[in-house]
Amino acid sequence: MSISPVASILIDDLAQLASPAGRAAPLRGADLRSLDVIEHAAVAIVDGVVAAAGDRERVLRAHPELPIHDAGGRAAIPGLIDCHTHAAFGGDRANEFDLRAQGAGYEQIHAAGGGIAASVAATRAAAGEGSLGAALDRHLAWMAAQGTTTAEVKSGYGLDRDTELAMLDAVRAPHAIETAATFLRAHAVAPEFGEDADGYLDFVLADVLSAAADRAEAADVFLERGAFSAAQAERYLRAAAGHGLALRLHADQFSEAGGVELAIRLGARSVDHLEATGPGGVDALAASDVAAVVLPACALMLDLPRPPARALVDGGAVVALATDFNPGSAFCDSLPLVMSLACMQLRLTPAEALAACTVNAAWVLGRAERLGRIAPGYDGDVVILEADDWRHVAYHLGGRVAADVFKRGERL
Repeated sequence: MSISPVASILIDDLAQLASPAGRAAPLRGADLRSLDVIEHAAVAIVDGVVAAAGDRERVLRAHPELPIHDAGGRAAIPGLIDCHTHAAFGGDRANEFDLRAQGAGYEQIHAAGGGIAASVAATRAAAGEGSLGAALDRHLAWMAAQGTTTAEVKSGYGLDRDTELAMLDAVRAPHAIETAATFLRAHAVAPEFGEDADGYLDFVLADVLSAAADRAEAADVFLERGAFSAAQAERYLRAAAGHGLALRLHADQFSEAGGVELAIRLGARSVDHLEATGPGGVDALAASDVAAVVLPACALMLDLPRPPARALVDGGAVVALATDFNPGSAFCDSLPLVMSLACMQLRLTPAEALAACTVNAAWVLGRAERLGRIAPGYDGDVVILEADDWRHVAYHLGGRVAADVFKRGERL
């Protein structure tokens, strides 16, 4: 885990301060759209932590010693938290974007040696050249400019021991924003193993998992046709849990293959994608503590069915939003754009979208006690919007949304 330095500052002259209400996490149902919106506000951050937030005159009187940042009558929201990204990679896959525009499908490209395999080759090359860390820094800077102050970053584009560990080391190195490392060694079968998924897992569990567990906070697996079966995923995840890692799953992206049921049975922190999830899966997640992480940019970019986010929220499931930032299926670094898509295509409200990529995303990453709200005791992660109404974060489709971004009181 990397955490930025701390600073002390008073953010003054906010037209609005909008933050999910209360202190509970995760948020479900109607609570997901309950916001505290304070007009004419200020925020005092002392040594990286919010000391006071709310009525401007009260905050100014309580903290006259702090240097002032004038927000100029803009609105502020909590720092955004991206709980599902693949931001450590080499190269790009613009050629595949071109092929999809000509009618090729994701699975067709994958079968022809594109997809994850192409990123594996490029990422191994970047790690060998020593440029992987610089690539990650560039991607995180793009995300920070859009208001992201904390990001989960997965491995999974190395698929050999050295590159996978180099990816995790790159994620754990100091960055401008906070990062959480996830070991996604079960992303695809490494090319050296052909189609021998079981032999590949033997290698991962015997030779890599222990070293990865020293570097990562969670383990993830791609449970899908053409990747790993439910039995293989369970074997990998149980081994990862034995090393103290939290559990995550990619599941139901193209087909229902038992990922939701496995996530619930193993007590996973989240199951992500869910484009193919039916009513039974929705009901099961609603009755569980497993978060449903929906990725609308990926569904849009691959022209997949939309994940049932509205049904999940209405049913009482824990719902979070993320970019799925990666070079192939979701080349998107903007959580505000994801929030826009969630409102327009998944039928969430702006308040639900905000809570889904603040409080609930923080809960997915095990950080809800200090991230996701602007309130005393939370980290001083604040995004000042280029607007006087907080709803512009979702309303402004693809535009410049963040005027200033603060991580633990430090202006990025």
